[in-house]
Amino acid sequence: MTRTPIIGGNWKMNPTLPVAERLARELRNRLGSHRGSQVAVFPPFVFIDLARRVFRDSALEVGAQDVHPLPRGAYTSGVSAEMLVSMGCTRVLVGHSERRAWFGDTDVRVAEKLAAVLGAGLAPVLCVGETLAERQSGTTESVLARQLETALAAHKAAALSKLVIAYEPVWAIGTGVTATPEQAQATHAFVRSHVGRHFGAAFADALRIQYGGSVNAENAAALLGCADIDGALVGGASLDAGAFTAIARAGARG
Repeated sequence: MTRTPIIGGNWKMNPTLPVAERLARELRNRLGSHRGSQVAVFPPFVFIDLARRVFRDSALEVGAQDVHPLPRGAYTSGVSAEMLVSMGCTRVLVGHSERRAWFGDTDVRVAEKLAAVLGAGLAPVLCVGETLAERQSGTTESVLARQLETALAAHKAAALSKLVIAYEPVWAIGTGVTATPEQAQATHAFVRSHVGRHFGAAFADALRIQYGGSVNAENAAALLGCADIDGALVGGASLDAGAFTAIARAGARG
């Protein structure tokens, strides 16, 4: 099966408003009519409306970096899936390693957020990945299996048609160290196989799995050329319009 690659730009806690507007407009100019891969930008909550307005009637999608698991209530600073829908978001990152590390998102909380995203009709990008210690101890596959099973166990394959999984080795995020194409391919193949055991071969074959972890314009082509890597979740390089455009074009097919 030919899977359409998906390239995501996670701005994380960057930048300031004037820079965000310039970046969004430059991305619109460079990628507004892009074909061959889907491109989604995940700005901070405060810049979602800006990005939505700049990207209107273009090929660029707007997503959110996180979501609260409940639809409304007295949860100061929380942003619900319903709110994100009303702002024009189409995708949401769920379980990013920085949310897990800095904000205490457990596997169970990630599952709750995934359910909220699916319930609102949004497309979740479920992030999974192991730490350096887990990679070195040989427990990568058991860690990924646990994260995947906890997040997905409550759902049937039909409810997960919009799901994208992002494999992001924690040891490669923001460090400048990237998994080799061979390492990344092997782990992506495991993720696809593991999902297939639970949801069937057809579902697994159609599932898009991104790689995230110090992806840049120089290493993107080698990573995106691997059989089981269907895109990239890009951090720092997504703040450089030229670099992000090069990554998006490296992932284009057809």
